[in-house]
Parts: sequence; structure tokens; C-alpha cells
Amino acid sequence: MANTYSQIYIQTIFAVKGRQSLINKSWKEELYKYITGIVKNNEQKMIAINGVENHIHIFLGLKPNINLSDLIRDVKANSSKFIIDRNLVKGKFNWQDGFGAFSYSHSHIDRVYKYIMHQEEHHKIKTFREEYIELLKKFEIKFDEKYLFEEV
Repeated sequence: MANTYSQIYIQTIFAVKGRQSLINKSWKEELYKYITGIVKNNEQKMIAINGVENHIHIFLGLKPNINLSDLIRDVKANSSKFIIDRNLVKGKFNWQDGFGAFSYSHSHIDRVYKYIMHQEEHHKIKTFREEYIELLKKFEIKFDEKYLFEEV
């Protein structure tokens, strides 16, 4: 879009259906590279991607040429297919419905990047549920805990 200038930084978070611990360390980097490709093919900027066995964080520079929900729908659908087609998990793999999205200013890029890249250390202290609820409260997002994420 000519003469359109933007600076939109979004952290998205989504979990494996039922918060099952299905993302294995042996193939998670391959998954992250694949997801990065999806983001780049949609002309968006991947800043950071990381997570643990039951959820991932994606931090991106979002251009106004795509709807965030459409992008995350594509990421989730195509990455699920990637996992299933390569038999990376036994049985079916799905991401849970929905996702969290949190916006940041340019001055927060380094801090959010470091936070995402240190997820394994972070989750030695906090559960995914604690982390997610903390973010929702910090960003003053109204929510009902019974609708957050279903558990196995």
C-alpha cells in the first residue's frame, strides 16, 4: 500500500489442544522454521518464536495488509498439517481454538524478544495458565477463566 506506514508489534500465544505436552524438543526448531516461513510468505516480519511442549509464542511486526486472525488461522492450520504429515506425534494433533494477542511499542521489542526466547527457564517458575492469566490482567483484557483453554 503506497504511502502507508506502520509500526505494529504483536505477541501471539496459542496452545496445543487440551494443553497436551506434544511439542517435542527434537523437532520444535523445524516447526518454528516452518511457521516462520508461513509468516514471511504472508509478508509479515517474524521477530521471535519459541515455546515449550504445550504452547508457543510468536512475536511479529505486523503490516496492515493482513488481518491478525487470518494470519494465525493460517499458521495454526498449516503447522498442524506439517506435524501430522511428518508423523511427529502419535495420533491427531490440533491447536486449541483461539489465541492471545498483545501489542507492544517499539521500545519493548528487546524485552519481549528476550522473554520469548527464554520460555523454558520461565516455565520452570510459572505454568502456562499462570503466564497467560498474568498477561490478560496486565493488558486489562476481560476474560472468564472457564473459557480460557480446555484441559485434558
